[in-house]
Amino acid sequence: MTRLCSLLLAFALVLGAAAETSLARTPFFYRDGLAPRDEWGRLYQSPSLTPTDADPRYSVRFHYYFKGSRTLQRDPAYVGAVQNALRRLGYYCGETDGIYSAEVSDAVARLQKNHGFLVTGTLNVAVRRTLYLP
Repeated sequence: MTRLCSLLLAFALVLGAAAETSLARTPFFYRDGLAPRDEWGRLYQSPSLTPTDADPRYSVRFHYYFKGSRTLQRDPAYVGAVQNALRRLGYYCGETDGIYSAEVSDAVARLQKNHGFLVTGTLNVAVRRTLYLP
């Protein structure tokens, strides 16, 4: 019985991995884990490309939930998504370059102050959820 269960589990894992890779190779199926979303989780496109749009990123949002704030502050694609989200809310006016600069930290601190969070100027879980980022 346990051998049958382990065989079924292995088959399900192989089938899931095959489905994941086949979807990733489809030319018209594109997933971006950092694509802008609204409060309902709907995707929307920005009108123009930014330099951080070509940076490597995870295809699924799930992988970003387990990253720490310091790790995410060094990721240019994630910082670019933070800069776009802060610009959308009116907290950031600089360019989207993927660098966690003092201007970005200042914008995050203003967002934290306006939402009643502890003001640290760093990306914590509350800030990430407020910006609808993973």
